[in-house]
Amino acid sequence: MTQLETMQKILDKIIEYDTIIITRHVRPDGDAIGSSRGLAAMLRLSFPDKKIYVQTEDKSEYLAFLGPDDETVPDSEYEKALLIVTDTATLDRISNSRLDLAKEIIKIDHHINIKPYGDISWVEDWRSSCCEMIAFFYETFRDRLTLDKEAATYIYCGLVTDSGRFRYEATTGDTLRIGGMLLDFGIDIDTLYAHLYLEDYAQLKFQAYVLDHMKTTPNGLVYLHVNKKMQKKFSLTTEQASEAISYLKFIKGCISQLAFIDMPDGSIRVRLRSRFMPINELAEKYNGGGHQFTCGATLHNKHDIAAMIADGDRMVGEFKRNNEGWL
Repeated sequence: MTQLETMQKILDKIIEYDTIIITRHVRPDGDAIGSSRGLAAMLRLSFPDKKIYVQTEDKSEYLAFLGPDDETVPDSEYEKALLIVTDTATLDRISNSRLDLAKEIIKIDHHINIKPYGDISWVEDWRSSCCEMIAFFYETFRDRLTLDKEAATYIYCGLVTDSGRFRYEATTGDTLRIGGMLLDFGIDIDTLYAHLYLEDYAQLKFQAYVLDHMKTTPNGLVYLHVNKKMQKKFSLTTEQASEAISYLKFIKGCISQLAFIDMPDGSIRVRLRSRFMPINELAEKYNGGGHQFTCGATLHNKHDIAAMIADGDRMVGEFKRNNEGWL
């Protein structure tokens, strides 16, 4: 099935159903919230007679300025509903435990499609973000769909955050053209960027601590374990603790980065980043996955931290020996 055929089939299903429930992945980022909220806003504008709900089971304090999701609806709303899941690679990461109650499921995602699901699946892993796909969906069917400033703001938020402000390797000409199209709706980027990128004093102190305590391996892997003691010292939420990965990414010669974050349930969240060298295979080895250069994993034993660091260091060493041009 071609891209256009898949998109047309999704639009046909949206038109067919009177009730549409939209959800996303757990521990949502800008792309997860932007794609789910943006799609919902677009469909409400386009089909005012339909019931459109965003239904999730967790939230993001960092992105609370975008507003809350919808109130929880009863199970009966699912029974005749179309469920659309955005920005979520696998079933186990969906922030909605009632998805099996829905009549049909559509997957819209930009991660590597390791574990397919859904009655219809539209996956483009080369896209910068799921929000880029939602915006492209609007552009393709703009004779049937409606967008406004609010919907465009949600979508642009995910586009700009997941592309690293248009710096990551998945950024293409299409990404920038779509961004320009969204800006034409009058998005207040001064306010949006202030919410996204201004940091309070405590977070800056944490950043300084990270830079002072990070460690590197012989081959050039940089890593940090944000344990519970560190989280308590800086009064960090797990979401704020996870931002440690963004402070490790700009060191010459250290082409891959790992941040280990202790979670309340005893597990250890791992955020993996890399430049030049794909790192998703390392994530997949440790119960994770994602994009080639941006992915995540989960550990359940602190002893696995050392093993993962050693595996990552070997990968970096092998890559450097066999490739040129990395920095």
